[in-house]
Amino acid sequence: MEVFVAVLFNQLWALETSQQAAIGALAALLKSKSNSRRAVNRGYLGELLRLYQDWHRNDVSNNYIYIRRGLLLCLKYITNIQLGRETFFGSRGMEILFTSVQDCLSCKNLDPIITTATHILRKCYPKEHLPVVTVRSSYSFPLPGNANSEPPCEGPEGDSESEGEEEAEKDWENEDVESKEEDCDLETDVNKLRSRPVLDRPEQELEKYEALCAELSQNFQDLEFESEEKKSLEDRTEYLPSTPSHFIPRATSVKHPNCRWRNQSVSEMGPDPGEQDFKVPLQSWRKKEECIWDKNDEKRDIADEVQDKDFCEEEDPSRSHVFALCPLPKDASWYKKMFYPHCEASINPSPEGRLESSEAVRNLLEKHQGDIQFHSPHFYSARARCVKSIPGYRELAFPDFWGHQPPPYSKPVLERKHGVQRDKVLDDIRRLIQPGDVIGRTVFDLDDPSLSSPAAPGCLTFFSKFESGNLRKAIQVREFEYDLIMNADVNSNQHHQWFYFEVRDMKSAVPYRFNIINCEKLNSQFNYGMQLVMYSVREALQGRPRWIRAGQEICYYKNHYRCSAAAGGGVRGRFYYTLTFSIKFPHKDDVCYLAYHYPYTYSTMMSHLDILERNRNPKKVYWRQQTLCQTLGGNPCPLLTITAMPESKNRDDLEQFCSRPYVFLTARVHPGESNASWVMKGTLEFLVSSDPIAELLRKCFIFKIVPMLNPDGVINGNLRCSLSGDDLNRQWLTPSSQLHPTIYHAKGLLYYLSSIGRAPLVFCDYHGHSQKKNVFLYGCSIKETLWQAGCMVDTAVVTEDVGYRTLPKILDKVAPAFVMNSCSFLVEKSRASTARVVVWKEMGVLRSYTMESTYCSCSHGLYRGLQLGTQELEEMGSKFCLGLLILHLKSLPCSKELMAQAALLLDLEEEITDRAQRRCSNSSLESDDEPPCAEEIDYDTASSSDGEEEFLELDHEIQEYLSCVEGKTEDEGVTTGETCSSRALRGLYISSQPAPNSTALPLGSKALGLYSGFESSPV
Repeated sequence: MEVFVAVLFNQLWALETSQQAAIGALAALLKSKSNSRRAVNRGYLGELLRLYQDWHRNDVSNNYIYIRRGLLLCLKYITNIQLGRETFFGSRGMEILFTSVQDCLSCKNLDPIITTATHILRKCYPKEHLPVVTVRSSYSFPLPGNANSEPPCEGPEGDSESEGEEEAEKDWENEDVESKEEDCDLETDVNKLRSRPVLDRPEQELEKYEALCAELSQNFQDLEFESEEKKSLEDRTEYLPSTPSHFIPRATSVKHPNCRWRNQSVSEMGPDPGEQDFKVPLQSWRKKEECIWDKNDEKRDIADEVQDKDFCEEEDPSRSHVFALCPLPKDASWYKKMFYPHCEASINPSPEGRLESSEAVRNLLEKHQGDIQFHSPHFYSARARCVKSIPGYRELAFPDFWGHQPPPYSKPVLERKHGVQRDKVLDDIRRLIQPGDVIGRTVFDLDDPSLSSPAAPGCLTFFSKFESGNLRKAIQVREFEYDLIMNADVNSNQHHQWFYFEVRDMKSAVPYRFNIINCEKLNSQFNYGMQLVMYSVREALQGRPRWIRAGQEICYYKNHYRCSAAAGGGVRGRFYYTLTFSIKFPHKDDVCYLAYHYPYTYSTMMSHLDILERNRNPKKVYWRQQTLCQTLGGNPCPLLTITAMPESKNRDDLEQFCSRPYVFLTARVHPGESNASWVMKGTLEFLVSSDPIAELLRKCFIFKIVPMLNPDGVINGNLRCSLSGDDLNRQWLTPSSQLHPTIYHAKGLLYYLSSIGRAPLVFCDYHGHSQKKNVFLYGCSIKETLWQAGCMVDTAVVTEDVGYRTLPKILDKVAPAFVMNSCSFLVEKSRASTARVVVWKEMGVLRSYTMESTYCSCSHGLYRGLQLGTQELEEMGSKFCLGLLILHLKSLPCSKELMAQAALLLDLEEEITDRAQRRCSNSSLESDDEPPCAEEIDYDTASSSDGEEEFLELDHEIQEYLSCVEGKTEDEGVTTGETCSSRALRGLYISSQPAPNSTALPLGSKALGLYSGFESSPV
């Protein structure tokens, strides 16, 4: 090594070839840690820096780029060790490289030098702890019994960074590492895959769940009386104010949501181009209808409402006024006084503050036009008063109170500019090299409320103490730049991803940069075109109440912050990542809300259920809302039962009512996955609608739905855990009745259904996925797991019904956002305690799924290259219902009339989708550049048993059925002599025919509420 160093240092410009060869050989030697340590001890690092400076200064024509980069490679390998980094920093290496990089930015040919130098600068930036007292959550909750709320210790304290780590390479190779780890994680023990664990509770305990299945014992003797009276919602919600009616419309001519101008570049607040009208049965309930408001019912005493004694105990007398919301006046100072009177009351508390707050709410409600479907500010505020939270929330976030209306377009994924991440990293390094303009002022801090008072002039004001809010600390770095820190999950020191906060006192048309500096995931969809969402109060009051995708120059990268074992409660060496974005706010002195994804709070869900129950058709929709249990925080976890009312009180109809198979749906076990709630919202609205397909579906199934499995986590702004600090989707094997009540009782109800021979035909847990595109399912398969692991499979011993593939293949055909190739049916050891695997193994549910919805966009189909909004997510929920109806037609015996009627409806639905797809067929959007994921494996050829002869047979059968009922369907728009192509059923049948030995539950033709005269026959 000394020879090569001598060549470099003593023959500076003598022989170019000798220099190049010596640099290459030295770089190769310095890959060794021992050689790097010798080089540092002998002072070679400083000489290499001086040599690099000379080449950089004299190579003005950039003829010796390879020599300059070779010297940087030598520095890169030396700084892989701790001693090298410390010496580099002490030798002013940061300043030298930073200055040279600034000189190179104007020349694109110097990208190799810029990239290597930036890598060294990131690695040698002095590591720091987060600027918080502790990384543990600002909120804690005392657990019942002797449970320990402290996070587990994961090892002794040590160096937060291994000496040989190469950060950038590890970041980009992360996907490959995950793929290898996942193959090792596969469960290959056939006995474990096939075993049925023993009951986790006394069998006698299951009897109490009979009360949650009243539909199995109800005799409907007072059916006529109940069908004529209005459902007594007041029995459960006496405190709810009067509200306008929200009609659930029938199938009419509406604008199809798929046909929005998705390939055009439109401004966020731009007008919606005109669209053609289509007949859309499935989407009819999505139409925005005029709502009839009863002005007399509106006028109730809001002052009494905000003083309701049932609300959580007061945290601070000066903040006892609740829901201080009002219109946005032109005078910004008066606006702040009205919108946040607590700022005034905190100085001079008085009863007038509360009254003024009530007047503000009343003024707002008079301006609300009531045109947001299935939303009422009255219902929301009433429900929010009863929520129990750890901070004792006293404010409502305006977007949740006012409501959200989907924009009339979908935004394409954000195009990533070349070098944007490099520029952001260099800007961070400039703080260290040139700190002259760094302010470093804390402007918001949950741990120190005194810092959350009105900020200095020109400074943004932040706030997050409202339902689902998450922002722990805000630090003003420069005039228009802020570092933000998210709060950890309650009783935890980790899980940072979800954010939702308010910001005000901004200037318009000025790019503000925000850096969320304590993200934990290795990668993010923010690197692939995803944007956060923003809600403007001024825009809402001007008639555009909506969350929109916002933010420019977005990137996600590892930063210099680390978590020590002492600060992390034993968790050592955790790296943090920065999500950085820039936003130009549309108005001066506006109030805006920023969030990771479209928020959906617990109060939103509860008020939505109230509206659905009040406005359903009680003659057709059987709806029962019960409380599954109380959460740790004392909030009720609702359980819904939805099906069709029996046709009559005669014995056959009541028997058919009770014999319908169950579908069990859950959502929001992970609080930060708000997209799961939007999908569930679409499912619920469709199930209670008057859509013909929904009516058929209700007659086919009984739906048991837990729309929010983790209310406490959602309320308190958690990402993944409940108040116990546990991931509830890892507690299904042995849930605790005290610590995990919602999981314990949901599993108990499933156990009960299984014990009486009524295990669900389908179980599906709605989730969101932060690192993948599309909507897809995770299922369970013994054979596919063994095949993926490379194990030999004896098909004579291991037999398996491939019916678990039917539903995902159906959804691939009918749901634009769903992609079959993204699905996986592998069973991993690390997922053994999830709902999907436990329900599959312990209850024997073949079709047990986790449905994952992307936060970002789709890589295939109609929504390719478009960021999914709430309308697309709700549509996915409704399409899931459509898939269940088709699954019923394929898996269970049904009448010929049902086949014919379903074919008519499905053909019309398919025609609409085809027309929408043709409009988007010429899209020039590129496919995603995301690294391949281990789950995205195409298994289509692994178990296909479909045949063309089966397709021809089914086609002939359907056409035969249609000819029998053509005359009967004339009043539904089908004239005598017309036929239906039945392409929807044909295609779905050929792609997802279940195994011949699959078990079917018997259902009579009357169970489907259709025509009599035909015997049931399996498809």
